[in-house]
Amino acid sequence: MRRRVQQYTGQSPSAAFRARGAGPGLAALLLAALVLLTGCAGTGGDLGYYWQSMRGHLQVMQAARPVEDWLADADASGPLKERLLLARRIRAFAVAELHLPDNASYHRYADLKRRSVVYNVVAAPAYSLTLKTWCFPVTGCIGYRGYYDEAAARAEAARLKGEGLETTVYGVPAYSTLGWTNWLGGDPLLNTFIHFPEGELARMVFHELAHQVLYVKDDTMFNESFATAVERLGGARWLAQHGGAKAQAEYASFDARRRGFRALALATRRALERVYDPANPVANDPPAREAQKRQAMQEFRAGYAALKASWGGFAGYDGWVAAANNAAFGAQAAYDELVPGFEGLFAREGQSWPAFYDAAKKLAALPKEARHQALKSLAQPS
Repeated sequence: MRRRVQQYTGQSPSAAFRARGAGPGLAALLLAALVLLTGCAGTGGDLGYYWQSMRGHLQVMQAARPVEDWLADADASGPLKERLLLARRIRAFAVAELHLPDNASYHRYADLKRRSVVYNVVAAPAYSLTLKTWCFPVTGCIGYRGYYDEAAARAEAARLKGEGLETTVYGVPAYSTLGWTNWLGGDPLLNTFIHFPEGELARMVFHELAHQVLYVKDDTMFNESFATAVERLGGARWLAQHGGAKAQAEYASFDARRRGFRALALATRRALERVYDPANPVANDPPAREAQKRQAMQEFRAGYAALKASWGGFAGYDGWVAAANNAAFGAQAAYDELVPGFEGLFAREGQSWPAFYDAAKKLAALPKEARHQALKSLAQPS
């Protein structure tokens, strides 16, 4: 979830369809595919919302060209070529070592001329970390709603805030179409993440491909925690086998800061959960409950100030902390909460990727609460 936007404008949807020699049938199929967008984007809403989703994805697909074409382009910069070559090696590693899908995804590249491919809106009540959800026949209910236009995302967030919800909008560097658009060329590499540090680039590719291995309807936390576990475990293996000393040191510093911040955020989530618990003695005393909430947030920001000082002033999380609220903490939980359980499952399966995927699929067949509980029982200490 990385983090505004220079609006990208491409061909109209009808022009894109004509360019491929297709018509309304393709439009209907693509719309059906876009209803399946997941991982790090999301869909939801009325016909107008579906239209912006289809149009935005078409613009991404229209901008994408095969990596080989970019490598042969005399106008492509040296750094870009180096990153595309690196991404190609990472993609091959994903198949050979992590047993991730060998398909059309991440063999093309697009420069969208903006820093995020989509902008997600998340919302939660004033005294709960449970995210508002948007529901669909195929994907089920998901706790975020993605827009290709930042202004539209912020307008939706403002509308939800007017309903009394706490909201957050964050830019997303990539999303997965679960393999449903591989017939159109697959999910492409994007300028929004191609220049990430080597370890982060590897993790990004592994995360999005993991969504093509396993997706469970109505369970954002399971889906995102699974993909996050794959990216962490796979990223560590990539760096151990292929990362140079510089890349390993760069990633170690980056990951240490992230782990420290996530530990602080987890402690704050737990504190807020205690405040919001109906069994809390202040549950029926709004002023006292609000005071406890403010205290938890003050302690969070004080903890962050101490972390930042220990990092030598690194300010990468300043924006997140400044805007932190129930929606932000609820969204982060979706990516973190069950990861230790999946890491424990990977260890239990002898660090075999095929066995790990099979075991995860068996868990996915359980009722939601049962699969979550099973993962919590497998959790490895951080």
